Amino acid sequence: MPITTEPQASEPRPSMESHAQRPGAPRRWWLWLLIFATLGGGGYWLLVRAGEQRAAAAEAAARPAAPAIPVVAAAARQGDLPVYLTGLGAVTPVYTVTVHTRVDGQLMKVLYREGQIVREGDPLAEIDVRPFQAALVQAQGQLARDQALLQEARIDLERFKVLWSQDSIAKQVFDQQVSLVKQLEGTVKLDQGQLDAAAVNVAYCHITAPISGRVGLRLVDPGNIVHAADTNGLLVITQLQPITVIFTIAEDHLPLVYQGLNAGEQLVVYAYDRAVQKKLATGSLLTIDNQIDPTTGTVKLKAIFPNADNGLFPNQFVNARLQVEMKREVTLVPDAAIQRTSQNTFVYVVKPDQTVTVRQVTVGTTEGNEASIDTGLAPGDIVVVNGVDKLQEGSKVDVKTSGTDVRRENG
Repeated sequence: MPITTEPQASEPRPSMESHAQRPGAPRRWWLWLLIFATLGGGGYWLLVRAGEQRAAAAEAAARPAAPAIPVVAAAARQGDLPVYLTGLGAVTPVYTVTVHTRVDGQLMKVLYREGQIVREGDPLAEIDVRPFQAALVQAQGQLARDQALLQEARIDLERFKVLWSQDSIAKQVFDQQVSLVKQLEGTVKLDQGQLDAAAVNVAYCHITAPISGRVGLRLVDPGNIVHAADTNGLLVITQLQPITVIFTIAEDHLPLVYQGLNAGEQLVVYAYDRAVQKKLATGSLLTIDNQIDPTTGTVKLKAIFPNADNGLFPNQFVNARLQVEMKREVTLVPDAAIQRTSQNTFVYVVKPDQTVTVRQVTVGTTEGNEASIDTGLAPGDIVVVNGVDKLQEGSKVDVKTSGTDVRRENG
C-alpha cells in the first residue's frame, strides 16, 4: 500500500505573518554593531589617553625639579614701637640781642672776636669816655658847691630861730630863710641826679655782654662815631644753649599731643637733618601755640634742646619728630616684608617645608623700617623680605636671613 506522509502538526509552516516580521532583524543587527563599535572606540581612546598620561608622567619625572627661588627673610619679633608725629621746623634761639651803644661817641676798642662765645658781663667794646668823665667832674663840683651853700643856709636858719624866739627879727625874715634852705636842698638833689647821670654815661662807655651766647660778625669797626639811635648796632649775640625749635603739626593730631601733656608726661622731641637721616639733637616739648593757622590747618609747637654739642644752629631747617606714644609688646616685622594691593595687605610666610604661603595681615603703625602687625602674624613667623617678585602660593624657596640658613631655624 502506498504510504503517504502528511505534515506533522508540530511543524508549523511558515505563514505570511512570519514573513512580514523578518525585515526588523537586520535593523537590530546594525544597532548592536554600532554599540560594539562605540565601546571599542572608547576603550581604544582610554588606552591611548592612559598611555599619553604615563608618557607625560615619565617625561615630568625625567625633567629636573625647578630650582628653589632665593629669598631673604626675617623672623617676626615682639617688641615696643614708638609712635611719632613729624613736622617741619626751624631752630629759634631763646634770646637774640643786638647790642647798641647807649651814648654817642667814638668807638675806641673792640674787645671780642667774631664768633666768640661770651658770658654775661664780659667786656665787648669801649666808647671814648673822656667827654663823659669831664661831665662827671662838673657834676661833682656843682654838687659840692650847692652842698656848701645848703650847709650855710641851715646854719643861718638856726640863728634866725633863736633871734625870732627872742623877737629880735621879723617873722618874714625867718620864713625867707626857711624857704632858702628848702630851695638849696632841691638844688643839691638836682646836682646829685646830674652826677648820677654822668656816672651812668661813663659806665655806658664800657659795653658788656647782656647775655651769654655766641657773637656774630662785627658790624662797626673801631674809630667810627657811633650813636645810640643807630639801627644796626655794634654786634649781635645769640644764645645757643639751650635753644628751641618751632615746628608744625596737623591740627588733627593736636588732641593726641594734649593727651600726653595733660597726663604730665615729658614728650620727647628729636631733631633730624633735612634728609631725615641724621639725628641732630634730643629735647622735649616746651609748649603749644594758642591758635591754629586756618590757612594751613596746622598748629605751632615749641621744643627746647640743651644743645650741649652745638648740633643745632639758629635758623637751621630741621625735621622735628615728636614721640606721642609707645606701643608695648606688639608683633614687629620689617616694612619691606609687607605687600600691598588695592584690596588687601599680605606677607609671604615661609613654612617648615621651605615653601611659602600667602598670609593676610592687618598693619598697625609703621615707624622707620619696622611695622607693627595687629592681626595675621605671630612672633617667630618667618616672612620674606627680599625676592618676592617671583613668588606665588606654594613656591619653593631657598631662604637666607642675615647670612644664616633659615631651614635650620625652622628645624
